[in-house]
Amino acid sequence: MARKAAVSGTIRSGVGGWTYEPWRNNFYPRGLAHSKELAYASTQLTAIEVNGTYYSTFKPPTFAKWRDETPDGFVFSLKANRFTTNRRVLAEAGGSIERFIGSGLSELGPKLGPIVWQFAPTKLFDPSDFEAFLELLPDQVDGLPLRHALDVRHPSFMDPAYLALARKHRCATVFTDSDDYPSFADLTGDFVYARMMRTDPKVKTGYAPKALDRWAEAARTWASGGEPADVPRVDKPGTKVGARDVFMFFISGAKERAPAAAVALIERLKALP
Repeated sequence: MARKAAVSGTIRSGVGGWTYEPWRNNFYPRGLAHSKELAYASTQLTAIEVNGTYYSTFKPPTFAKWRDETPDGFVFSLKANRFTTNRRVLAEAGGSIERFIGSGLSELGPKLGPIVWQFAPTKLFDPSDFEAFLELLPDQVDGLPLRHALDVRHPSFMDPAYLALARKHRCATVFTDSDDYPSFADLTGDFVYARMMRTDPKVKTGYAPKALDRWAEAARTWASGGEPADVPRVDKPGTKVGARDVFMFFISGAKERAPAAAVALIERLKALP
C-alpha cells in the first residue's frame, strides 16, 4: 500500500516501466507469464513511470487495460510524447500536447499520476518561449485534474527565473539524484517528483542502507510540507506548507536493482513512526 502518514501527503515509490529481462531473475517470480508482470509489479510497488508513452502513441484501450490490471491506490506517471518537448520552439507545441493529452490518458481515472515533460539535455532555458509552453499545458482532461512535472536537463534552468515561472504555473520540477543531469530540489509545485538514478549493481538494494534511510526521511519531510536540509538547491528553502504527495522512482543507473531499491524504500516508510 502507498504510505500515508497523518497530516502528510501520500508517498509512492516505484520504477520506470515493468518489462525488463533482468527483472525476471531477481524481481518477478520464476515462471511468471510476461502478461502478468504489470499485475505483479503493482502489488509490490506503489507507482510506475511509463516511458513508452515518450516514444509511441497509445490508444484508450491500452490505458484502460493498465487501469484494470492494477489495484486501487496504484498510480502511473506518464512521460509525455517526445514530439511535445523535442522542438526548437516550444511555443509551437500546442497541437502535439493536445494529441498526447487526448490519446486516452483519462481512461486511467484516479490511477493517472503526474505527466512528465522531459526536455533534451541540449535545451537551454529561454524564459519567454518556456512560459509560452507552460501556458499550453491543460489543467484537466475529461474532468480529471492534471499534474505536470518538468524534467529540465540543461544547467541554464538552475536559475531563479525558471523557478519563478514553474511556480507561477504550478508545475513541479523533477529532482534528479544524478551527476549526469542538473540536480536541484527546489520545490515549484504542490507535489514532489524525484528520479533516483544512482543504483549500484554491487548493492543488493540498489542504494546502500544509509542512503535509503536518508531518502525515506527526506520523503517524509517533503510529504509533511517541509524541505530536507541536505538536498541541492538553487534558492533557499521556502517556509513549511501543507501536505504534499511525493513520487520517488528508481530509474537508470543499475536498472536491474531498481525494484529492490523501490521495495526497500517502501519498507522503510512503513517502519517510520
